[in-house]
Amino acid sequence: MTPPVSARTAVADVPSAVPAVAGHVDLESHQDRTDLRGRSLSTVLMTTDAVGGVWRYTIDLARGLRDRGVQTTVAVMGPAPSAAQRREAESLGVHLVDRPFRLEWMEDPWADVKRAGDWLLALERTVRPQIVHLNGYSHAALPWSVPVVVVAHSCVRTWWKAVKGEPAPPWLAQYTHEVAAGLAAACMVIAPTAAMLDSLAAEYGRPRQSRVIPNGCGAIDSGEPPLGSKEPLIFSAGRVWDDAKNISALSAVAAELTWPVYVAGECRQPGKSQAELHAVHLVGCLAQADLAQWYRRASIYALPARYEPFGLSVLEAASAGCALVLGDIGSLRENWADAALFVPADDHAALGSAIQHLIDDPETRMDLTRRAFARASSFTLNRTTEEYLRVYEGLI
Repeated sequence: MTPPVSARTAVADVPSAVPAVAGHVDLESHQDRTDLRGRSLSTVLMTTDAVGGVWRYTIDLARGLRDRGVQTTVAVMGPAPSAAQRREAESLGVHLVDRPFRLEWMEDPWADVKRAGDWLLALERTVRPQIVHLNGYSHAALPWSVPVVVVAHSCVRTWWKAVKGEPAPPWLAQYTHEVAAGLAAACMVIAPTAAMLDSLAAEYGRPRQSRVIPNGCGAIDSGEPPLGSKEPLIFSAGRVWDDAKNISALSAVAAELTWPVYVAGECRQPGKSQAELHAVHLVGCLAQADLAQWYRRASIYALPARYEPFGLSVLEAASAGCALVLGDIGSLRENWADAALFVPADDHAALGSAIQHLIDDPETRMDLTRRAFARASSFTLNRTTEEYLRVYEGLI
């Protein structure tokens, strides 16, 4: 991980030209596209939850697969999808089924995880997929009859180390056992960044087969960032209650900024009390169309994250023409080096200084906006879908 830099250093480090995207992003198979028409893959069973960014990833990938003639059945566990989420899935022709089983990262979930496993195996018998794609870990150890792909979006042990600054506690022993068993059973483990894959390997050992496939965004439709709708405001999005997102740092500096700060996302952790924030404007949980409108309005997107295995909201913001101020962590450096200002997650003075610098210096703000937009254009949904199809086809 790159050593933390101050906001002053970050501003000074902005170079004069947008560099090529890092090697792991420009995957070889992106340059060696294969026509998938006539190939054998037609059905995928995919798990997800409706709590955070995994839902967005799932729906986008299901849309990309649909456009290539692949039907995805999405099994949702945890809190039920909202009416807007159900409508979105229906509009894309995604077969959505859901059950309120506790997720493996929730408190005391294991009886529900067992029941969910029985439900998923029954779904496999009904759907008859050629690939099972799990956006979680423990269920990979079930006796599936087809190849299983596990995608590492997050993990409690890596979250704990990044957010708490210490090794995971002993009471995570069963979680650790279940995740390790799932990783060992998976035919392929995929992570959205090399940083996440390395963190996972440090906690559980290197998977027998693994690769990095960055997430993609289908929102970019021009060669220039959309600047006509920009307003003097700062925006952020994510689970407000999650210390990994560190939205509280924005709350701590918002009163000193000359532009208002707006935050979208769930304030209440399932089963917990609501997070308290001051000096920011909370706009609640938004449908994707409304969220996209906020990205288009905002001039600056700030996410001083302590832990962010990929940062899909950052990609969406960059695609909408926002200048970026981000937590100085390995995964965000990996994706946005030279296209964002980076600040230590817990340095409130550096965060406020970096944001105010972009407010006061339109030239730097526009330069970073164009850099972020250019970088975002390499993270396409088309590329991501092709990479997953290549993995699926290789396994079947």
